[in-house]
Amino acid sequence: MILDASFLAELNASMDSLCERMNRFSQAKVLVVGDLTLDEFLTGQVERLSREAPVLILRHENTRQIPGGGANAVYNLAKLGASVQVAGFVGKDDQGIALCGIFEQAGIDIKGILIDPDRPTVTKTRISGHARQSVTQQIVRVDRKSDELPDIELQLKLAEYIRENIDTVDAVVCSDYGDGVLTQTVIEAALKSPITIVDTQKDLHRFAGATLFTPNLPEAEKAVGYSIQNSQTLQQAGRDLLTLTQAQAMLITRGEEGMSLFEGNQLLHIPAFNRTDVFDVTGAGDTVVAALTLGLCTGSSLWEASVLGNLAASLVVRQFGTATTTIEEMKEALRSLLNLE
Repeated sequence: MILDASFLAELNASMDSLCERMNRFSQAKVLVVGDLTLDEFLTGQVERLSREAPVLILRHENTRQIPGGGANAVYNLAKLGASVQVAGFVGKDDQGIALCGIFEQAGIDIKGILIDPDRPTVTKTRISGHARQSVTQQIVRVDRKSDELPDIELQLKLAEYIRENIDTVDAVVCSDYGDGVLTQTVIEAALKSPITIVDTQKDLHRFAGATLFTPNLPEAEKAVGYSIQNSQTLQQAGRDLLTLTQAQAMLITRGEEGMSLFEGNQLLHIPAFNRTDVFDVTGAGDTVVAALTLGLCTGSSLWEASVLGNLAASLVVRQFGTATTTIEEMKEALRSLLNLE
């Protein structure tokens, strides 16, 4: 794709620095506090209609389980080479065991994952089917979750784990999907970190004082209470969000319009690096958070960190479902943008 010449010049001037940051991702230590989800993908071939009801009968072919929700942010950080600790809840169920097993295989420290016997592991099961020689399509999604908050003793125990470990990490990521982990007790503990990155779908003010927030456009509009339709309303929204959150910076992700970084009185635009090969944006926000957090942990400016987040996201949206990328893929994409291949 064609990028603005002035932006390309700035990107080219920063290439060595960006590559150096990526080379140091493995030195970063990050604690993720978040709503942990297991994404299940069950696939089968349609055999016939049931005699019992007007529904399809699938012959099961495979089931795939991958981290979703806040767990996707955890997994992205690990796949980019960071040392990762995770704090959150899973249920006393097979899904919780499966998610913890995936984390352990990726070398993730799960001592901060507490068992909640009263609530299930948040699980989203997507059932897809296909006929012979046809594409696979999703038929239904089954969600398992509880709307109840965790027991207060579990909240306090999780907050205590965060306080005990916060000095051992370079940054804390709060990944809030609204599933009950990030209560005010837990948030207060997480905000003790010098670098706190917040990715939340609502009520940004609960995390007041965090370093950086990463709302997408609908989340930003919901937070400020008005539509962001042009440069004037975008700039106003940035100012209002910084006032609301008392944050050092605000990064609004805007899909094909790229990203807008607000830092003090400064506004910087980062164009989308991939507008054409977009197959699935699921989990792309988690990837942005992972890469930019590692950028900040390794000394990047906020602009450089945002570029790294944008670069990583441009790769995972080329894949279906929640996905991860690697440092080598990011470097290759950067060289491609600069026509250095």
